[in-house]
Parts: sequence; C-alpha cells; structure tokens
Amino acid sequence: MGKNILISNLTKSFKGKIALQDISLSINSGEIFGFLGPSGAGKTTTINILTGQLSPDEGFAKILSKDSTKLTADNFLELGIMSDNVGFYDKLSLYDNLLFFAKFHGVKVSYLDSLLKRLKLYDDRFKKAEKLSTGMKQRMLLIRAILHSPKIIFLDEPTSGMDPTLSQIVHDLLLEVKKSGATIFLTTHNMEEATKICDSIALLHKGEIVEYGSPREIIDKYSQTDKVKISYFDGREIIVSKGEAYKYLDKNIKTINSLETNLETIFIQLTGDKL
Repeated sequence: MGKNILISNLTKSFKGKIALQDISLSINSGEIFGFLGPSGAGKTTTINILTGQLSPDEGFAKILSKDSTKLTADNFLELGIMSDNVGFYDKLSLYDNLLFFAKFHGVKVSYLDSLLKRLKLYDDRFKKAEKLSTGMKQRMLLIRAILHSPKIIFLDEPTSGMDPTLSQIVHDLLLEVKKSGATIFLTTHNMEEATKICDSIALLHKGEIVEYGSPREIIDKYSQTDKVKISYFDGREIIVSKGEAYKYLDKNIKTINSLETNLETIFIQLTGDKL
C-alpha cells in the first residue's frame, strides 16, 4: 500500500512563534487519518504546507511522492479540499455551484445527482448558497471535494452542523470513498467520530504530536482494561480487577463500569488542555 502522504521532521514558525515542531507522519492510500487538536494547535498550518500554500522552515512534506512545494496544476486535480478557506458562489444555487465543478472535471450529472440524493440535498438543490444552513453548506462542500474522485481528500470538520443521522450518512460515504483507494485527511473535534471512522490519528498540541497511532491502540494504551469501577447506592465507589469483582457483588450495587478511557480524556491527560 503506497504512502499518499509523507511528512518528515516538519517545522514551521511565524514571526518567531513555533506553529509546528518536528512532526512526522505517513498516511497510506485507502486510509482515513484524523488530525485532532484545539484551535491554534497547527492543523491548518500542516494542511497549508501539504497543499503547497506554505513552505516549511525545516523538514519536508510529500503528496503522492512529490514535494509539496513543487506541486503542479495536474497534481492539484488529484486533490479534494473542504475547508473554510475554500469558498463557493453565494448568489448561485447549490446545484449551480456543484454543476460548475462537475463540468470542469468531466463528471456526469447523474453522479452529482446521486450524491445530492444520498446527502439529502436534492430537494433543496435550487436554493441559493447564501440561504443554506451550516450543515447544508458542509454537505455541499463535501460533495465538491469528492466529486472528481481525487486521490487525496482534505476535510475540515466534515460533519459540523449535522445531526447524528446525517453524520452517519457522511461516515458511510467516507468509508466507501476510502475503499476506492483514496486517502482522507480530516480534522475533527468529534472524538466519537475519530474513534469510529479513522484508521489512524495524531493528537496535536501546540505544534507537536503528543500521540500517534490507531484509535484502538491509543485507547488501549491508556485504559485500565483489566479493572472495573463498582458504584453503590450509598455513594461508595471501588475499583477492582475484573477477576475479583464477583467478591463485591450485592443488592446495593448501582453500576459496574469498565475503566476504558476515550480520546478526549487521553488528550486532557497528556496536555492539560481540552480539544
């Protein structure tokens, strides 16, 4: 499986303030990668370097084996980008916004229509873009990012403003897109989302990667999976091994919970900050 994205010892500063400090990543084709961190952690700077909008001070980034500072117009055709910096035409309808890109990339209108129907936008396709809700704009921009079947897709908070049903539809679509061999590089504050659909993640804090691996590996690393917490109706709580739990069972037990942690708790534990 090829490395669609390779980052090595990447460092970037702005006016003496470090934005990225010696970060390294490798992301395969057919992989969903989650970049997790609070605002100002360096996520946008990383994406801007990967897409050739910024040059690193040290280290390098490669997209499809090509240095990100030397990307050509043909290389950009192999990228799909969904972010706040990639706008749309306010006065055009949702449909006309997407038709413009479909025709530019030679994509069949029938395929565009199928995506609109799947993401519950077809009935609203003639609304002006400026009248769309946040969630509808997100889905429109998502369609634009994946419409031409790019090899690498950058998604910034792809389910922002969506309810759980729509989020699930997006997740299912992204999992299908990854099966085609595309690499999906997404940022999200939704830890459940990252745990559910990402093959690998990096936790970024103040420009440094504090943890990197699959969600399952990271959660297992910081969980006390051999222990449970027993809570009683009288307010008592005890933590014991699973093998010893039977000794503490009685009619006053309120709950028994595994001590498996989650990504948000791990991030706070490692950094002292919230995502």
